[in-house]
Amino acid sequence: MWDGINRRKFPRVHYKCVIHIRTKDSAKSISTITENIGVGGICVIVNEDLGLFQGVSLEIDLENGMPANIKCSGTVVWVVRKHDPSHRGAVLYDTGIEFVDIDRESADRINQIVEVEIENAGTS
Repeated sequence: MWDGINRRKFPRVHYKCVIHIRTKDSAKSISTITENIGVGGICVIVNEDLGLFQGVSLEIDLENGMPANIKCSGTVVWVVRKHDPSHRGAVLYDTGIEFVDIDRESADRINQIVEVEIENAGTS
């Protein structure tokens, strides 16, 4: 089993929100739901390999009552190919994206979500 979560500088929590991803060399946008999020980056499952170390533009709707979406750049830092259990023969890509130029206000918003989710997990 992958042990990367224990080596992260920033904790991540399971938090579902809508994200739009655009690779630097494509005008096409991929919309999906995050698997987890932290101040350092996100994990998403997409139906195409974005490419290791590919630069991406991100727009994240944290759905936490704040009006503005987070917009920043990121870099694909890992990709794990896996089979889609709901569609025979289909492949999905579990993808980790590190934030590159996230502004302080956006990082603080994500940090607040992480802290609340960790606190809630400890009380359940």
